[in-house]
Amino acid sequence: MEKKEAIRIENLTKVFKSRSSEVVALKNINLSVRDGEFLAIVGPSGCGKSTLLRILAGLEKQTEGNIYIKAKDSTKPLTAVVFQGDAVFPWMKVIENVEYGLRIRRVPPHERRRIATSYLRLMGLENFAHYYPHQLSGGMKQRVNVARAFASDPEILLMDEPFGALDEQNRLILQQELLRIWEGSGKTTVFITHSIDEAIFLGDRIVVMTAQPGRIKAILDVDLARPRDMLFMKSTPQFAELYKKVWELLREEVLKARK
Repeated sequence: MEKKEAIRIENLTKVFKSRSSEVVALKNINLSVRDGEFLAIVGPSGCGKSTLLRILAGLEKQTEGNIYIKAKDSTKPLTAVVFQGDAVFPWMKVIENVEYGLRIRRVPPHERRRIATSYLRLMGLENFAHYYPHQLSGGMKQRVNVARAFASDPEILLMDEPFGALDEQNRLILQQELLRIWEGSGKTTVFITHSIDEAIFLGDRIVVMTAQPGRIKAILDVDLARPRDMLFMKSTPQFAELYKKVWELLREEVLKARK
C-alpha cells in the first residue's frame, strides 16, 4: 500500500533581492515527500538546498509557490531542525538540552525527563546526561542535537548536513545511530548532504538538484534493503550502480557551479 503524502511543494521559487541585484536561489520546485520517508537531497554548493530546508522549517519565506505539510497531531511541533553547526545551549546540561523542546511544550517534568533519558540512551549518551557541552567532543554534541530533535517528536525532521563537520569515524557512527532511531520512529525526514555515500546509505529516495538557480534535476529510488550496513552496502553492485548514476547527474551541475 502506497504511503500517504507528508509534504507537498508546488512551484516554489525563492528570490533574494537587494537594492542593486537579485539572486534566484530556487526555481519551480515541485516535490512530494511520503509519510515516514527518509528523503536525501544532494546538489552542488550554492544550489539552494539549505534555503529549501529553511523554507520548510518556516525560517525563510518563499517568493512564489506553496508548501503543504500535513500534520497528524496538532499537539506536536510541525518541524524540528538539526543544523551542521553546534546548536546546543552551553549553559544547559546535556539532559536539559534534550528536554528543551518538551519544556517549551509544557510537558510535565517527570515525563520530559523520561523521554529525554530514553533518547540519550539510544544515542549512547546516558552517562553524560549531567555534563555541560564544553565537556563533550564535537561528535557527542551533535548526538545531543539529534537526540533533542527526536525527543521533541516533530511531524517532520529536517537535517542540514548535520554530520558535515565531523571526522569520518564519528560520521559513520552517527549515520548508523541516526538510522537506528529513525527506523524505530518512522519519522518523515528531509536530509541535506554533499555526500553521495551518505545519501545512498540513509535515503529511501535521492533528490538531485541543479546548479543555481536550484531546480530538481532527478529523483532516484534507493532500492537497497533495510537495515543497512555501510561496509556491506558499499561492496554491492547495486550501490556502485546507484553511486554512478547520482555522480553522473551531479558532475555536470558541480562543473556549472564552478564557472
